[in-house]
Amino acid sequence: MAVYRKVYRFRIEPTQAQSEALLGMAGARRFVWNWGLARRKEVYAATGKGLTYNQQAAELTALKKQLETAWLKDVDSQLLQQALKDLDRAYQAFFSKQAGFPRFKSKKRDAPRFRIPQRVRVKESEVYIPKVGWIRIRQSQPVDCSIKGATFKRDAEGQWYVSLTAEFEMPDVPLPPANPERVVGIDLGLKDFAVMSDGTRIAPPKFYRRGLSKLRRVQRQLSRKQKGSKNRDKARKRLSRVHAKVRNQRQDFLHKLTTGLVQKYDGLCIEDLNLRGMAKTKLSKSVLDAALGEFRRQLEYKTIWHCKHLAVIDRYFPSSRLCRECGSINANLTLSDRVWICECGAVHDRDLNAACNIKAEGMRHIPLVYGPSPSREGIVPVAAGHTETQNAWGEGVRPAHSRQSSLNQESHVL
Repeated sequence: MAVYRKVYRFRIEPTQAQSEALLGMAGARRFVWNWGLARRKEVYAATGKGLTYNQQAAELTALKKQLETAWLKDVDSQLLQQALKDLDRAYQAFFSKQAGFPRFKSKKRDAPRFRIPQRVRVKESEVYIPKVGWIRIRQSQPVDCSIKGATFKRDAEGQWYVSLTAEFEMPDVPLPPANPERVVGIDLGLKDFAVMSDGTRIAPPKFYRRGLSKLRRVQRQLSRKQKGSKNRDKARKRLSRVHAKVRNQRQDFLHKLTTGLVQKYDGLCIEDLNLRGMAKTKLSKSVLDAALGEFRRQLEYKTIWHCKHLAVIDRYFPSSRLCRECGSINANLTLSDRVWICECGAVHDRDLNAACNIKAEGMRHIPLVYGPSPSREGIVPVAAGHTETQNAWGEGVRPAHSRQSSLNQESHVL
């Protein structure tokens, strides 16, 4: 049996007293983080050695017995210990050069949040928090898995949310073969968000673009308010609501789309796009608005949950330039060419042709119900363990001095 994790996120509806209790727990978490960081710096400056988590946990027990910090006893003990664990993990990430040096938490900059690893329960649209009690939540789906931790956070609008981390088991068996008729290739882009190999086209929602005019207006209103005033705080909350609406619209669109695709098809084939590089171009605003990386992330875990196949094609595969009829590559194809004609006479829609080629390439890696996986005629296969010989533009990726012999060998094949 394989163990997987799932996160449930619900909005909390606390009373005034419960909201103050949540803020107090978030403040305790911030206090313990800052205290632990200061202690580590102090000990290192005096002895040249750092403190471990176990040492700081023992110091935390003594800290709660002091008169000026006795209020920490009113906070869940595991919450305080989790703050020290997060600090220790931050140090490990710094020493492994995965993150910067830990910094002190500010009440203004750091959003109120805390984490409790155990003793959090959900029952009938309510969540139980130690030292606080039962709080009403907007439970949109049942939690049918074992809860392994809970994170509570207040967003910029002042709304509290709980993220429940749950674990569930699935049989560790091979996925069932896919029906070739229920395998689809997906070509992602900006003109169309997605073009399917069956001809389906999904228009780009462009939520950020549509809300840009209102976003600019609210940002101007915020910039005119005096710093520290109540009107500035109100304008900041209005700006947060605009951003939250765009974010929620995008997430709703992606979740409905990915869930529908996984339920409809047995196998899905997509490209491994260089999104980090695309986000640095002049189209970065449109690339980030489309959230193509989030689309792939949701497909990856939803195909696992539904026992479906997901084939990720190499980014150097020439899906747009490859003629699916004769197998030749159009080296002169530009980004503005939405329709092109091959030398064999076939007329191709750029995105639809790419989706069909992605499907044909992906089916080579998906077990099918009927017969072996299809192969592409006219394309030189690459041996396992070797790099691709052509990039997405249909040109070689090897240095010029080592490509001459390979080009001579490929010329008569292509």
